[in-house]
Amino acid sequence: MRWWWFGPSVTRPELERELTAMAHAGIGGAEVAYVYPLAPATTDLGSDSFLADLRFAAERARDLGLRFDLTLGSGWSFGGPHISTELAARQLHWERREIGSGPLEIPVVSPWPGDDLVAGYVGAGSLQEQPDSYQQLPVVDGRLMIAAETGPRCVPLAYARPTGQNVKRAAAGAEGPVLDHYSAAATEAHLHAVGDPMLDAVPAELVGSVFCDSLEVYGADWTPTLPAEFARRRGYNILPVLYQLTVDGPDAARLRADFHRTLAELYEENFVAVCQRWAAGRGVPFRLQGYGTPPATVSSYRFADLFEGEGWGWKEITQTRWASSAAHLYERAVVSAEVWTWVHSPSFRATPLDLKGESHEHLLNGINELIGHGWPYSPTEAPGLGWFFYAAGALDDRNPWWPAMPELSRYLGRLCWLLQHGEPVADVALYVPNEDLFATMGRAQGGSLDAWREAHQRIPSAIPATIRTARLDYDLIDDNALAGTAPGRYRVIIISTATKIPEATARWLDRVRESGGAVMAVDSMIRLPGSLEVSVDGLADALASAVAPDLRISPPTPDIGIVHRRTEDSDVYFVANTGPTTCTFALTARPSARGFEQWDALSGRVLHAGATTEEMELTLHPYQATVLVFGDGPDASIRAEPVEALSSTGSGRSWSQLPLSGPWQVAYGNDPAQPVDLPHIWEHEPGRQHYSGAATYTTSIDLDAVDGEVWLDFGDCEVRDIGATEHGMVGPSYRVAVLGPVGEVAQVNVNGVDCGLSWAPPYRVEIADALRGGANKIAITVYNTAANALAADNHITRLAAESEARYGRRFRMQDLDRALESVRSGLLRVPMIVASVGSDATASDNATHS
Repeated sequence: MRWWWFGPSVTRPELERELTAMAHAGIGGAEVAYVYPLAPATTDLGSDSFLADLRFAAERARDLGLRFDLTLGSGWSFGGPHISTELAARQLHWERREIGSGPLEIPVVSPWPGDDLVAGYVGAGSLQEQPDSYQQLPVVDGRLMIAAETGPRCVPLAYARPTGQNVKRAAAGAEGPVLDHYSAAATEAHLHAVGDPMLDAVPAELVGSVFCDSLEVYGADWTPTLPAEFARRRGYNILPVLYQLTVDGPDAARLRADFHRTLAELYEENFVAVCQRWAAGRGVPFRLQGYGTPPATVSSYRFADLFEGEGWGWKEITQTRWASSAAHLYERAVVSAEVWTWVHSPSFRATPLDLKGESHEHLLNGINELIGHGWPYSPTEAPGLGWFFYAAGALDDRNPWWPAMPELSRYLGRLCWLLQHGEPVADVALYVPNEDLFATMGRAQGGSLDAWREAHQRIPSAIPATIRTARLDYDLIDDNALAGTAPGRYRVIIISTATKIPEATARWLDRVRESGGAVMAVDSMIRLPGSLEVSVDGLADALASAVAPDLRISPPTPDIGIVHRRTEDSDVYFVANTGPTTCTFALTARPSARGFEQWDALSGRVLHAGATTEEMELTLHPYQATVLVFGDGPDASIRAEPVEALSSTGSGRSWSQLPLSGPWQVAYGNDPAQPVDLPHIWEHEPGRQHYSGAATYTTSIDLDAVDGEVWLDFGDCEVRDIGATEHGMVGPSYRVAVLGPVGEVAQVNVNGVDCGLSWAPPYRVEIADALRGGANKIAITVYNTAANALAADNHITRLAAESEARYGRRFRMQDLDRALESVRSGLLRVPMIVASVGSDATASDNATHS
């Protein structure tokens, strides 16, 4: 979990309490992030007391068996009071004037402190009739000299100025400019000021990794050394033609491509590589979210040790796919994602099912390690719900549904562990045309400096969606990655929206075809000799002709996603239903294995095992997933633990369903029990709209002797239109499109025996071992979210206002007025006892309730 320390203002007893709670919940560790105060800061970031608290937390994490990661700076992006104007992020600023035909001398001045004139230009024309070309103006004795001409002229002046961006969400003592990510000196200054004291206080043996959050250096497209570096790398002087950043034409496209390519290289060499070398020297790996601004490419990741993404959407080109593709290309066995960013905004609104559903989206994007976003440090004595982050989930033990977190953690932990085995299987490479991205991006053209964003907008979204619904997987690949990529690695290479292909890339594509692969130009703007030209609409048929589906699914089921890992002796498939309805389908795997097993990641058991046949039938409930393992023998290197075959639910059995129609009673917390009718929604009860906590429903039922498989079934989900009810959510806020029959977690107890939890489809709990002939007491404890309490809690609003008055505006709380949207707490259906009835299982037909 990302662990937000507000202030800094922490106490060691609370640090220990929260780390212990993480460990008890099955969370694997903490990534410490130091952010804005919510109360008067008790120390400054980097102070001796702060560093001592950091060391204490690291040692306690080690004692608890938790990983402990450090963010190399407060808030984001890196920077602070140690960053001078000379080391701060800079950008080009263009000032344009129309002048007449007479001569002019313009004093070279700095409009703002830190502004430097880079160059001035003059061209014949006006602001309405733009010049065709410009000439660089000479500077004589501190003045730009403009000679007389015969008509009006335009004069663009290029200034390099600090972006003015300060560290976002900074802790006390961490305020200051964001550093220049194109400058090794700036990076080294930051590491010396912030990183060295941290790793002096917390030695490498206590640190899992040091971390850099997403690149959000807004508008940074200049560094003082750029003209010299540009000439060295590109072979010509940029200053006479710098104005081409602002105009159109083939020469301008070339200049923009060279300019942004140079920025990407400077970022790689002077920030990423410098951080990695420093981290290696301190004995720790460097973990990076390598997307955003500066213009980081897929291959820019290669200078870091650990790659991380962000963003859900398994049919889209997300930042997560940016990171996982780089990990596959550069052979990083583990690739992580920041998961649950903005999940079901606002804070405390997310449910365990939301967390599970979004996690599946990341796993389907090639991720095999999840970094939760996040856990807000909060003093136990804080009023109301306490402290929490301005956005994103508050995913800690203040959530009433927290009893489900250990089970969710075990589930996700098993899947991540499994998907770290073997090698990823991807048949398709989707080419990212960096040359075109560099040529069309840029602030001077009103665009961005974010290579991922430009690729996401340029490559039709139907292409990745078609690949995935064709039951294939893909990696993004760019020119820099090709040198280390075997031409036979992918069976299909897709080129889309490229207007130019570098010669080295064209030669690599030739070798792909020679090795038997197919190159597909999808709605391409250029002709590629030997390639298959197809439209986006025809891509599915073209893929089917070129490569067999990795896992054939019938009937076509667009919500079913797969990801495939291949070990030395097994093929492992993670199969997930990402939609709100139950899907039943037949599947056939491409591997020619003799046998298979179906594994349940929630329980760790083998659900089914047998010989591979032509087709297997599978049913997945909403947001349910399973694992299929194909191999040639029982001695596979990966096994689920414990291996325990379940009884088949197929032929030879019928099913008995017995509604638990009551009478029922309900008790909120320690309040006396009261009669209640089901379905029951807490929010409809007087005084319960803002109740967050637990309520226990009880009833009794008399049964004859029951043998065989028996479940308590809560019923199916209700599909909801989240677009209509929650339109306007900020950020990429994930939430499942169902309302469950339980709001939100049900803990089932039969005759004093804890039978388990229900929080995701299918909403059922096995109860056979707890049942007995005669009277049976059923107790169902329902836990809701803290959203109800949040809707009535004004303490965080007051804390935010006090923080702003004391420290300035560093954040704004998000979406608090939407806390109760679509919230329904309680037991929302009449549960049923469902029994398997056959020769070895019987249930009473005349059961009575009491």
